[in-house]
Amino acid sequence: QPNVTSYGATTVAIITLEAFAGVWINAFIICVLCIAWIKKKSLNSSEKILLLLGCSRFCYLCFSWAYCTLGITYPNYLFVHSTFQLTVFFQSFSNCSNLWVSGCLCVFYCIKIATFRNRFFIYLKVKIDRIVPWLLLGSGLSALAIGITSYDIADKNLSNSHNYTRQGYVLKLTSKTDGHFFHVYFIYGFGFVTSFIAVIFSALLLLFSLWRHKCKMQKNSINSLSMDAHIKAMKSILSFLVMYSINFVFLILSLISSTKEEKHVVFLSLLFLYAFPSFHSLILILSNPKLEKTLIRILSCVKCKVCMK
Repeated sequence: QPNVTSYGATTVAIITLEAFAGVWINAFIICVLCIAWIKKKSLNSSEKILLLLGCSRFCYLCFSWAYCTLGITYPNYLFVHSTFQLTVFFQSFSNCSNLWVSGCLCVFYCIKIATFRNRFFIYLKVKIDRIVPWLLLGSGLSALAIGITSYDIADKNLSNSHNYTRQGYVLKLTSKTDGHFFHVYFIYGFGFVTSFIAVIFSALLLLFSLWRHKCKMQKNSINSLSMDAHIKAMKSILSFLVMYSINFVFLILSLISSTKEEKHVVFLSLLFLYAFPSFHSLILILSNPKLEKTLIRILSCVKCKVCMK
């Protein structure tokens, strides 16, 4: 029988709403891009990244919601052999692929839009459409390696910790399991830091390129379409940078607070960690003309049907 406190029930309810919204938002991205893929028989590089990003976030929200819900309501069904390891594997795999594909999207925007005369940068700009599939493949393989490592750590942790209790969302670890979960935390931190560095460098390079381009246009008194492209890309990357920074802070707080059993800090951290994939995907929809037009068309049709009733 479930033994859920009011704190646990509130956590499950709010996380379920956030996960449900995020699943629908990313499912919308996946459906629109898949339909475009079937019609055109091909996708451009940015659409490939968005499609993989939507799939990884969809899976991440589903597995994270399952892990959190079972961990709070039915921990005896979660912390058993195979179930716990597989849940940790898929959660780690989807989360790391989500992080690194997000970083790939920022790097793609930077290389595609920024203007530098460096030979290596020009080479990347010319070859970026051929490099993107390899970047995505590398991100997937790296996420798979981290998922396998997390599975192995979870397997060792479960076999070494027979005496544990559940209090809310926090697993009270024994001294033997602290070392294993430290490695899991290190893996998550490595994934976040790697992607975070890519986002920071992309934002700085785009900002510097925008500043140079603006100065050049002011000297020549010419308006350029590339200025609008710079500004749109900067809005997208800066919004992601701000959200990613807050997300990184809350991740660190959740990892530190979980070991100290500070439930309220963990609760606030989980709220933002689950909201991040939804909000950023919504920003990506509004910054993509094809996705935005499709969303507006669907909302207008729904509004008309509601008015007719």
